[in-house]
Amino acid sequence: MASGTQASLLLQKQLRDLCKRPVDGFSAGLVDESNVFEWSVTIIGPPDTLYDGGYFNAVMTFPSNYPNSPPSVRFISEMWHPNVYTDGRVCISILHPPGEDPNGYELASERWTPVHTVESIVLSIISMLSSPNDESPANIDAAKEWRDKREVFRKKVSRCVRKSQEML
Repeated sequence: MASGTQASLLLQKQLRDLCKRPVDGFSAGLVDESNVFEWSVTIIGPPDTLYDGGYFNAVMTFPSNYPNSPPSVRFISEMWHPNVYTDGRVCISILHPPGEDPNGYELASERWTPVHTVESIVLSIISMLSSPNDESPANIDAAKEWRDKREVFRKKVSRCVRKSQEML
């Protein structure tokens, strides 16, 4: 259980660091004070993007062997994006297990490495909101709209932004 203890200590340190030095664009804390392995994150829609003005809630769940394995991140706010599954799970390279991609789409250097922190993960998700990757989509319908029906895509995202504001 030593790895679980190490992961717990590392996560406690990352939480303390974020409390001391908050990062623009998001806030983070524990879902339940007794469980350092489950975080609540609120991402502010990046300025000058379709998501601008939104407040999107997500849950970040860490494995007991963190930082050797990545956490999973799932939006609990409604999200329409090519790189977010319909159930809210975020699909970006740095959240994929370390090593070679069995499908050959990603370089090992693009996948999870233990140097990532809560901050770098959330900043990558914010970047994903700014620049969707429709080459390898998690949500094929959103990717098709992003590519071919931008106005329909924009309206769906606007609805998600409005809903996120109503939840405040």
